[in-house]
Amino acid sequence: MNGLDSYDYAILSLLQENARERMEDIAAQTGLSVATVQRRIKILKTDGVIAHETAVIRPDRVGFGMTFLVMVELERERLVELEAFKTQIDAEPQVQQSYYVTGDFDFILVVLSQDVERFKLLTQRLFFENSNVKRFRTSLVMDRIKVSLTVPLVSPEQAETAG
Repeated sequence: MNGLDSYDYAILSLLQENARERMEDIAAQTGLSVATVQRRIKILKTDGVIAHETAVIRPDRVGFGMTFLVMVELERERLVELEAFKTQIDAEPQVQQSYYVTGDFDFILVVLSQDVERFKLLTQRLFFENSNVKRFRTSLVMDRIKVSLTVPLVSPEQAETAG
């Protein structure tokens, strides 16, 4: 298993809902002391279980009213070319998410843009100017129904009783 117990899962669940939850409130809800909660959170961060703490911002409220899903097929998938493409995509702030996938395409990207013209400029820079991009296909997102980074958490104890 992963070495986490039901207290860790309870803490993670509370933090996932609100990363700014007060230690006293987490302690009260888990039945642990504040010092124990602080120690466990520190370990969860050190071990990389908690990767980041961030604010979730609605793109449309800050000028990014358009979301695109872009499927990209590369000409060559050798390690050097893959790493170069990953680096290029990682450096692009408008690319919100990037997935290396199996199937007809090699990557699926979630891209934000202020408008179609700026998206066009982005595609020229990322895809048309990259000789290793064989083709790409774009879908415009009509409505963001569910956007979440929440991980469904089930403690080992819960898994045993469910199974």
